Amino acid sequence: MAVTVSLVAVFGLVLFFLLRSKELGYGSAFIAAGFGFFLAATGAAGPINQLTGDLIHAISNL
Repeated sequence: MAVTVSLVAVFGLVLFFLLRSKELGYGSAFIAAGFGFFLAATGAAGPINQLTGDLIHAISNL
């Protein structure tokens, strides 16, 4: 039986542990970029863009 894991989940998990252990360097930047790249290709991209736009709009109205 083959088990497949989404690259978003893998990059997210690795990034979580890198941030938690405070080991931030060039490798962490690569992991964060990969996580963002693969996250943008998922169905979560639309709600994340909407939330970001709403936050920017709310901050500009303060």
